[in-house]
Parts: sequence; C-alpha cells; structure tokens
Amino acid sequence: MIQEIKPHKMDIAFQECAMEEHSRVLFFYEEKLLVINRGNDVDFLQCREVADCVGDAHYLFSLDGNSLFRVGLKNKKEFEKLNSELTKSGLAFAWQGRSFFRTARPKERAFAAITAMHLDGWYRRNRICGVCGTELERDHRERAMVCPACGNVVYPRINPAVIVAVTDGTKLLLTKYRDREYKKYALVAGFVEIGETLEETVRREVMEETGLQVQNIRYYKSQPWGFTDNILVGFYCEVDGASDIVMDREELSVAEWVECADIEVLPEDLSLTNEMICKFCIDKSNS
Repeated sequence: MIQEIKPHKMDIAFQECAMEEHSRVLFFYEEKLLVINRGNDVDFLQCREVADCVGDAHYLFSLDGNSLFRVGLKNKKEFEKLNSELTKSGLAFAWQGRSFFRTARPKERAFAAITAMHLDGWYRRNRICGVCGTELERDHRERAMVCPACGNVVYPRINPAVIVAVTDGTKLLLTKYRDREYKKYALVAGFVEIGETLEETVRREVMEETGLQVQNIRYYKSQPWGFTDNILVGFYCEVDGASDIVMDREELSVAEWVECADIEVLPEDLSLTNEMICKFCIDKSNS
C-alpha cells in the first residue's frame, strides 16, 4: 500500500525547526503541488535552489531524516514569479494534482506528497475561526491552528471510512462508483457517521448500497488515504441470508458477485481496496 515505504521512513511528528540548505520545499498553489523531474523520479525543490522564493515556510514532517516545509503561494503574482525563476534555472518542473501521485515514483515521495497535500488542504480551509471570526494562527507546540481571541483550537481533519469485502463462498461483492473519476472495480465503502461503531458502519453501508445483510465482520487493516483526507479501515465479512443484490443506483453503477477465478487482479501496490481483493483471491485459490 502507498504508506508501506520501508526501508524509507516518514516521521509525521510535529516540531519547530529551521530550514537547512538541503531541506525540501513543497510549493502549493490552487490545490496543486510543484514537483521536479529528476530523471524518471519526481522530487521536491531543495531550499538552496529557491532561497529567494521560500517566503512563509513552515515545517510539515521529515522523510528519511530530511525536513519538508510547506509554502502556500498566496496569489497569481507569486505563482508566476516562481515559474519564471524555475524556467530560468532550467529545472524540469510541473504542477500536479492529487491523482498524479497514484502512479508517481519513487513510492516514498508519492506518499510524502499526498500526505503534504492533505495538510495543505487543511491549512487552506482553516484560516478563520469558526467561533468568533478571528484569523487563526499556527500553534508552535503541536500541529494545530489556534484562535488568539477565543482560544478555539482546530486540528487536522481526518475522515474515518470503512472498506468492506463482502464474501459468499468463493464469490466477492465488487462495485463501481457512479459519477466518479475512478472507474475500476472497488469494494463497498462509506464514511462513519456520528455515534456509530466501525462494525455498525459496515452493516449500514452494505445494506444501503446493496441491500445485503452481513455477518462475521472481521477487521483486516487500516490505511491513511490522503487522496481524500481519510483513514480507511478494512473489514471482511460474509453475506447473511439471501444474496440477491438491490443496488443503490444513485451511489453505484455496478454491484455484482464475481467468482475469485474471474477477478482481474490489478498490478498496483497502492490501495487497501486492491490488497483486500488480492488477498481474497489468493486465499481462495489456496484453499
């Protein structure tokens, strides 16, 4: 999965530290991240390459002991100035949205990029206090935005969601979303509602999307998913009773039982969904 980057290590712990010559600077503008192409790999700018453009940089996290800092460009003038400087330098660069990092390499930088984009979105959306309307300030003790007037504290938003592999013997319930950019097979998924346990979310989402009841709910694994600011929690379960599907046509375009032998396994190591589908196929083929 995207977060499995060993032997590389990302340390997300918050700290206050000074930028050094080889620190990476991640520039953001209108929900896009600036990346540098070094050969076949994506990379980030080093501080020494853009010392005059750093501006209001603040620490995000470290990758393999190297600090990464965020700079959110405030307007088109700053954006055009940076582009002009990079063009003069001869560096090959591009501004990329989140979906680009599904296939970017090396994997450890793709994971760092999507995590940084998660944080960038949170910073951009939390500039004003929702209680009193005062401009928020970055806290210097923890990763939080604090209101200097009323003391309101805002932490990064992480949305919990379940990924559910519903099985019926050697068959797996596969779905496709309606009106989504992602068009390949997926599993039943949905967000946790207030007051729900994760297991209750599994039962509700499966029922809402497919009309099925489930039993023997078993936790598998979790995954940080910065593409949509979520923490995904994977479960396996079995159909309980009738296996006739009543599909939610507003949410899904496809919901069907597929024999494990007929499932096309995708050659990607990115998502919890794909890993769970692969695991089901391998387990059934070995049983």
